[in-house]
Amino acid sequence: MTVDKIYLVGFMAAGKSTVARSLSARLGWRAEDVDELIEARERRTIADIFAKQGEPYFRGVEREILKLLLPLRHAVVATGGGTFMDAENRAAMNHDGVSIWLDVPFERLLARMPADGRRPLAADRTQMERLFAARQAAYAQAHVRVDAGAAEAEEIAEQIVDRIGKM
Repeated sequence: MTVDKIYLVGFMAAGKSTVARSLSARLGWRAEDVDELIEARERRTIADIFAKQGEPYFRGVEREILKLLLPLRHAVVATGGGTFMDAENRAAMNHDGVSIWLDVPFERLLARMPADGRRPLAADRTQMERLFAARQAAYAQAHVRVDAGAAEAEEIAEQIVDRIGKM
């Protein structure tokens, strides 16, 4: 199997954007970040999109951005925390490239999360715990699971390179 595209999936604050930059530099590929592309297209923050148009609107834009990324090759794509939850998105990513789940324990995610309102779905801890639990089954459908709880981005990138080298 030739790997020419990697999708990083996982919960918010799992390190997808940071690992994407490190991994893309290591591979000599381009890095793309779905959330950054959404904010650039909409000319506003994700928190603002959620507040003014709601999650369904956001998920629609997210799906459109993902479709625009499908033709790219030699790319590492950092997805949003909920991107892989949508069955259509998940199928497209799993067909188009290798999906890598950056698995991080809930308590570690909490410690990484800024309390600045940039993550609208993280406002309530109980709700966030339920969301975390609900998303685990979808993330488990990724091609590869990487324990990303304790390692630095460069180490995680190295683990990913090793894992895809064996595919």
